[in-house]
Amino acid sequence: MVTTKEPVLRFTEALVRLAHLVQQVFAEVSREHDLTPQQAQLLCLLIDGPVGMTELTRALHLEKSSLTGLVDRAEKRGLVTRTRDSRDRRACRIELTPDGARIGVLAHEEVAQRLDALAGELPEGHRELLASTIGGILTAHARPPAPGR
Repeated sequence: MVTTKEPVLRFTEALVRLAHLVQQVFAEVSREHDLTPQQAQLLCLLIDGPVGMTELTRALHLEKSSLTGLVDRAEKRGLVTRTRDSRDRRACRIELTPDGARIGVLAHEEVAQRLDALAGELPEGHRELLASTIGGILTAHARPPAPGR
């Protein structure tokens, strides 16, 4: 049982504060690499390989025009490139350039290290429970809504 002198937060307040803290970490790491937080998120999403624009709009929760602008700016900086989708000639996939991959991996590792450090004093069992709980919320949110809803 964790004891603290701070008042116990309600679930929603705790999640909101945690989301702000994660955004703050992304902002700090982004500044250190001369990126915007959105550019850092884009690079982190592309580390595992090219991603289509539709998937990126969903993952980044951006409108198509906003994503296009984000990709245009990252492309001008030499961080990403557009390639044709081999399955659909009308579509393109976004992939990292060598420089974008280097910066993306560095930024991703730094964000991960800083977030791990934030929970560094939590017992391992609490960390695992928290990860499992958050994973369950994310999985449930990713499911399509049930028919009739």
